[in-house]
Amino acid sequence: MAATNPVRPGDTRTEPRNQKITTFLWFDNNAEEAANFYISIFKNSRILKSAPYPEGAPGQKGSVMIVDFELDGQQFTALNGGPHFKFTEAISLLVHCKDQEEIDYYWEKLTADGGQESQCGWLKDKYGLSWQIAPDELLKVWSEGDQAKAKRVMQAMMPMKKLIIKDLEAAAAG
Repeated sequence: MAATNPVRPGDTRTEPRNQKITTFLWFDNNAEEAANFYISIFKNSRILKSAPYPEGAPGQKGSVMIVDFELDGQQFTALNGGPHFKFTEAISLLVHCKDQEEIDYYWEKLTADGGQESQCGWLKDKYGLSWQIAPDELLKVWSEGDQAKAKRVMQAMMPMKKLIIKDLEAAAAG
């Protein structure tokens, strides 16, 4: 899937932000590549703009410093900040899925080309960013108040990597 609104480095178009808080992602030197990877996976996604490093900044003048992009209506900013900081599992992006088909799709796309499966529906993509791929129904189990049901679902989920809805439903049913 190609960008619906591709923007080239140096493009000075600006679009107003329509959210107060934006997730800011630090990449070594592949922010633009990562943004294009993400918009290829999520529907209704696009590059909003990019900005080059100005003269006197730590990056190479003219190379991409920041890329603003949107994933299904959610805005993000990616920075080519150098090798100083890496992503950790302390922060992850949760993808709400309606069915197994969606879970399978996002799991396959985000673990492709060097991504890594983790546990309980968590994964790292090829850039090291952590994601949770979870069915909305699972998230409801924790708030329903049925502790026995929640415990059964938790026990079923713990050994899983990619979440399998039918197995979680069977655990919920008892």
